[in-house]
Amino acid sequence: MGKYYDLDDIIAQEERVLVVFQKAATGVGLLDPSSETNNVEHGAKVELPFWLGQELHARQAVAMSIPPCFNQMTRKEIQADAASVDLRSRSPYFYELGCKIAPLVADKTIGSFLLYTLTNRYKGILCKAHTATFATAAKPLSILTKEETQLYEAAQSSMMAFKKWRIGGSQFATASVVGRKRKPVV
Repeated sequence: MGKYYDLDDIIAQEERVLVVFQKAATGVGLLDPSSETNNVEHGAKVELPFWLGQELHARQAVAMSIPPCFNQMTRKEIQADAASVDLRSRSPYFYELGCKIAPLVADKTIGSFLLYTLTNRYKGILCKAHTATFATAAKPLSILTKEETQLYEAAQSSMMAFKKWRIGGSQFATASVVGRKRKPVV
């Protein structure tokens, strides 16, 4: 269970993942749209929200497949040019979903893949945030995930605060106590 009141966490867990039922299940035919009965057979492939797949995986009822946003084609695109890949269209919560799904799937390279992706995109995100004006800021934001968008906005607000400080936005004031002389102690 994640952060209970975090809306981003709730939305991230709504991502659809493909699961394969390891056991037959009765009374859950609604989960499988191709099922004509109220049962799901052993070996049936069904797309479920991540939160449900995670619970069923914990009970060893299903095996989770790797989501398409972590497939080999995406990995090759990121290795070729990580900064230009539109991760938002693949999964708006790419990193969060990857961290949650890594221990549940057979592919143990997802963690290192996430690290590689973020390290290659990090510098570009910060450079764009520090140099972009508000008019040109829409283009880079359209391909960033939620986590990267938060990083971009934090870097932009940091740069604005630095510029304000540099041109003399807030000056230090002298405390009223500094100008007074101390009385001699007798």
